[in-house]
Amino acid sequence: MKKSHLLGILIIAACVTIIITTAGDASSYVSFKEAHDMAAQGQDKKVHVVGQLKKTASGEIVGIEPSEDKLSFSFVMVDQNNQEQQVFYKEPMPADFTRSEQVVVIGGYHQDVFVADQILMKCPSKYQEQEVG
Repeated sequence: MKKSHLLGILIIAACVTIIITTAGDASSYVSFKEAHDMAAQGQDKKVHVVGQLKKTASGEIVGIEPSEDKLSFSFVMVDQNNQEQQVFYKEPMPADFTRSEQVVVIGGYHQDVFVADQILMKCPSKYQEQEVG
């Protein structure tokens, strides 16, 4: 067998190994109930939960609580199954967080609190059509 053939086989094997490894770490979209059940079963897999910030009838956001050191905060989020959950984020509040239409939290449960490692936001200003004058 030629050296070039052997090198090609090794490169293909390395690519297949990388794909299989990263596919195992892929997160999935779940509800808070599914995420809680996974944590109760001992699965420490990071999950994505899609939802909205809890708001009053007048549109005011409810439940945002900054920590004493202002380096983290918690908030109440409602998932797509209308289940409310307290979410803790270990970073400062992102810009335009309160203006976001939809929020995706990535993380997992620690006891009865969902701890987010990342927050992704869909802000309305980025997706609204603007009038051309």
